[in-house]
Amino acid sequence: MSLQGDPHHIDPTLRRMFGAIVERAFMTQLGVYEPGVTNYLADVLSDFAHFHQVYKVKDLQGRPIQEVADMLMHADIRLEAGSFNREREVHKHIGDFTLFWAGVYPESLPRLQSKMRNDHLVDYVKQGKNSYAIAATFDYGDYRDQAPVLKKISEEFELCLYGLHLVRGDMDRMARA
Repeated sequence: MSLQGDPHHIDPTLRRMFGAIVERAFMTQLGVYEPGVTNYLADVLSDFAHFHQVYKVKDLQGRPIQEVADMLMHADIRLEAGSFNREREVHKHIGDFTLFWAGVYPESLPRLQSKMRNDHLVDYVKQGKNSYAIAATFDYGDYRDQAPVLKKISEEFELCLYGLHLVRGDMDRMARA
């Protein structure tokens, strides 16, 4: 089972907008020029603009998995992953998921990590970095081009969080204008 989003659902205008906002935040405000990283982050934002993509990891019954702690079981070949490709895809999604919530909507973290949820013991920053690092080890075949980008995001996770926080600020200002 692939976790790739349907490429037909991404609006090219929305992708260009996110690309411009992400590039501006990273280059102008942070002084960081990493086209692979900024393109990847714009893709994540474009993908996650469709909320069903945020919860695209499904359990064996086809139900969306909403917590990182549960996603981790589906990212382990010894548990629920079923294949190494599934392991890589779920770890990549965990990285995207944690980066999205902690970077764009950090005010949601208390709810996502409340004592009533399995994620109350999950450190989203640490797990996001770790999951991207795992996904980056898949550096062959179709994954070869994306592996260095995932490795860079893992290494610079906090900077990416801050950059996405700036993107959110830009989006909020645009919404008020």
